[in-house]
Amino acid sequence: MKLDAGVCCRALLLVPLLAHSAPTVAWAAETYPTRPIRLVVPFPPGASPNDIVGRLIGRHITDGIGQQVIVDNRAGAGGTIGADVVAKANPDGYTLLVTSTTLTISPNVYRKLPYDVDKDLQPVTMIGSAPMLVFVNTAVPANSLQELIAFIKTRPGQFNFSSGGTGTVPHFAGELLNFMAKIRMTHVPYKGGAPASAAMISGEVSMYIDTPTAMLQFVKQGKIKALGVAAKERFALLPEVPTMEEAGLPGYEIRVWYGFFVPAKTPRSIVDRLHKETLRALGTEDVKARLAAIGTQPAGAGPDEFRPIVQSELQKWARVARESGIKPE
Repeated sequence: MKLDAGVCCRALLLVPLLAHSAPTVAWAAETYPTRPIRLVVPFPPGASPNDIVGRLIGRHITDGIGQQVIVDNRAGAGGTIGADVVAKANPDGYTLLVTSTTLTISPNVYRKLPYDVDKDLQPVTMIGSAPMLVFVNTAVPANSLQELIAFIKTRPGQFNFSSGGTGTVPHFAGELLNFMAKIRMTHVPYKGGAPASAAMISGEVSMYIDTPTAMLQFVKQGKIKALGVAAKERFALLPEVPTMEEAGLPGYEIRVWYGFFVPAKTPRSIVDRLHKETLRALGTEDVKARLAAIGTQPAGAGPDEFRPIVQSELQKWARVARESGIKPE
């Protein structure tokens, strides 16, 4: 077969380009980072644990890599707006997502997510985890979980609980309590954890289930009550609060994890660098003390350990959605 001379020339010109493409990617990964990194937080600034944890670790990563980590709050739609920004970003390591268990709940709430958690996002590091607690306004005439359940049963549908948005962990935590305790509370979504917690503290709603990150101070000040810890062990900073099993609801366990993600196809060398810098940050006395103060236990699981955790959580929350009768909309 006779080849056209022009085609042959063009093919020969492509050879050096193809030969240099792989080294260029490798070189970019080796010199990473050469400019600031955008850290997308899919919730509002302030009381959101994602924002608090992300900013804390981000500051230490800045010190380690010599480039600034710039926080970009992209709140809305239960964290899916921010997650979508990262899922569609260039896989070059310059766009990083800090998120939580909410990421694995969203597929059960939104029928058509613009991204696939498993295919479009690459886990980097599990930063840490914290137990959830049941918090109620002081006006609620209950000082134990069993008293609370009995009170709610006398007014089905009239007792409200808040969350930072439909599809967030506090939302599903409330629905799981509905299912397991055989009660009927009404969900009231807010635009973020800060207004959701403020609504409970002020009495606008009666209950809020979340990590102790932003709530601990209010419990200690007597402005709200904590009735149960959704973990196997009691919470060290509130040792008088029983576990949910001790309070009479065995099996109700929810620990919220926080982690970093990057777009899929981000070079493994960059993922490993980000994981390394996160581990370094978690090892500092400053980070250890600050995480302990908000009831969060450091983790540090890398991409190979973190991915199966994410996949397991996807299955867990799909099961909770089925059992609670929650259907994607």
